[in-house]
Amino acid sequence: MARLVLIDGNSILNRAFYGIMGSNMLQTEDGTYTNAVYGFLAIMFKILDSLNPEYMAVAFDMRAPTFRHKMYSEYKGTRKGMPDELAAQMPLIKEVLNAMNIKIIEKEGYEADDILGTLGKMASRKGLDVTILSGDRDTFQLATDKITIRIPRTKNGKTEEDDYNKERIKEEYGVEPKSLIEVKGLMGDKSDNIPRNSRNR
Repeated sequence: MARLVLIDGNSILNRAFYGIMGSNMLQTEDGTYTNAVYGFLAIMFKILDSLNPEYMAVAFDMRAPTFRHKMYSEYKGTRKGMPDELAAQMPLIKEVLNAMNIKIIEKEGYEADDILGTLGKMASRKGLDVTILSGDRDTFQLATDKITIRIPRTKNGKTEEDDYNKERIKEEYGVEPKSLIEVKGLMGDKSDNIPRNSRNR
């Protein structure tokens, strides 16, 4: 069966940036930081080697407010801005992906997660097996019999991956993947600055 790999660009680039820091923070001769680009590509090549997908795309967030910001102005209001050293690498990774003929998808008003979910659902309905690569566990709600979420993690200085399909999520969380939306709504989420539902306080 043909496979589509969808990558959460911001999530993986951010993880790569913080995974190679300090004295290991790579730079070119002119002082351009490249640690995030290097780490991103290392993670991407690993998934290419392990899954050998027929199709691949990378989704990125855009600077413009999303529909969630319009619904709740404090959405992600507690997050710090992107470090300059990381922001400078964003155009670099896009340049590399374009040179490799890997499709980049962005849409104003939507997050990369929204794009991944839409493309994943569309592809799975057409019979493709889908793997979503992201460090954001919000993507767990997208898991189905045809969609697997792959989460990279660092162990003993090396990057490994955990795969979460529908059954594993049911085992670990006790609910269907799509029910995680309601769970987050009730419990709140500090990382996104979403308050706990007042009815449960």
